[in-house]
Amino acid sequence: MTSINTSSPIYTRPSELLQNLIRFDTTNPPGNERECVLYVSSLLREAGISAELVGRDERRPNLVARIPGKGDAPAFLMQGHVDVVTTSKQDWQRPPFSGEQADGFIWGRGALDMKAGVAMMVAAFLRAHAEGLELPGDLVLAVVSDEEAGGDYGAKYLVEHHPQLFKGVRYAIGEFGGFPVYVAGKKFYPIQVAEKQLCQLRVALHGPGGHGSAPMHGGAMAKLGRMLVTLDHNRLPVHITPPVQSMIEAMAAHLPAPMDSLVVGLLDPDIADAVLDQMGRQGTLFDSILHNTVNATIVRGGEKINVIPSEIEVEMDGRLLPGYTPAHMLDELHTLLGRDLEIEVVRYDEYPLQPDMGLYATAASVLRELDPEAIPVPYLLSGVTDGRHFAQLGIQTYGFNPMDLPEGFNFAETIHAADERIPVGAAEFGAEAVYRLLGRLGTAL
Repeated sequence: MTSINTSSPIYTRPSELLQNLIRFDTTNPPGNERECVLYVSSLLREAGISAELVGRDERRPNLVARIPGKGDAPAFLMQGHVDVVTTSKQDWQRPPFSGEQADGFIWGRGALDMKAGVAMMVAAFLRAHAEGLELPGDLVLAVVSDEEAGGDYGAKYLVEHHPQLFKGVRYAIGEFGGFPVYVAGKKFYPIQVAEKQLCQLRVALHGPGGHGSAPMHGGAMAKLGRMLVTLDHNRLPVHITPPVQSMIEAMAAHLPAPMDSLVVGLLDPDIADAVLDQMGRQGTLFDSILHNTVNATIVRGGEKINVIPSEIEVEMDGRLLPGYTPAHMLDELHTLLGRDLEIEVVRYDEYPLQPDMGLYATAASVLRELDPEAIPVPYLLSGVTDGRHFAQLGIQTYGFNPMDLPEGFNFAETIHAADERIPVGAAEFGAEAVYRLLGRLGTAL
């Protein structure tokens, strides 16, 4: 375990806390989050806070701790995961589990996703306890395993087997949101208020088999090629959901001409795709949140090089917009690819809640206070988080891991990639933002 500097409380050193968390190799699979979770548990124990450790597997525990409030408001949850994605076959400038500070950054797997967020929350939790912050309701901290592989050992397990640990919780903060996106010189801070839904699919393609030496036209391989080309050249239909409409309108109100009119054009389904094409790289921010999406990720077929396969199986990662169901996805895919295609839904994780904006204004005010350039906007996350599991208990999660990132730092291209890193000071910025949010819960809940 990493040694702890006792010269000052660890909550006053969020960057150091982040470095310590990065140094635990919690690559999932297999996870092995135990030592990392026990490290957080030791910090709480030294501060006089008891924590409960529960899990499906003793090597993959989850930590839940609670600081009692006055009982005047619902409890508030801070939830984050400590497992990380693989670094295999990536070329890193610095060791991915070193937590090294160099060139103005803290380097390592999980620096962005999401050990920085966990460091912010743990620091704010310890500070709230140490300074006796007046809390209107209980404050709950959950440090969980297995988010990167679906949460079956983590948040999903907690919600299904230990829901009592989250009794009374109405709102939560988790990943993602609170970091700047620069558009036309403006510094927008998206705050996640909703997320897409996981809808994983399997497609079976059939055709005549045969010897590899015989010409084959129209077989399963040809069908695979046509399907992939069609998906590559086309988008599914445009849908304007309430959180996306709010985000686009808020951004357009602060953008200069002609960018403001261009962005507003995204709200017209008839021209939205043409606008996205016109926006180029800048349009990637909006593309996935205007459509249900699907990407082929795994192909299985054929066992011998000289045998033409009669069946090919394709697994696809689908993501549904809020308010849409697997039936919508199947209908859109059949319309695009043909009604005779065999498509099966293999996993659907519903996000059942409509966005509850009750905490949004408070979170936005904190960002504006810490960064005068900040323009907070509501945000629909194109991916999924553990928020979907807590939503089954009626808990609304806000993506709020604030980081003041410099212009030119591409969050989307750095997360999960080689050389994942975070600017030095970003964890302190976030920990202060989270603490200020906790101090204002009495006016928001």
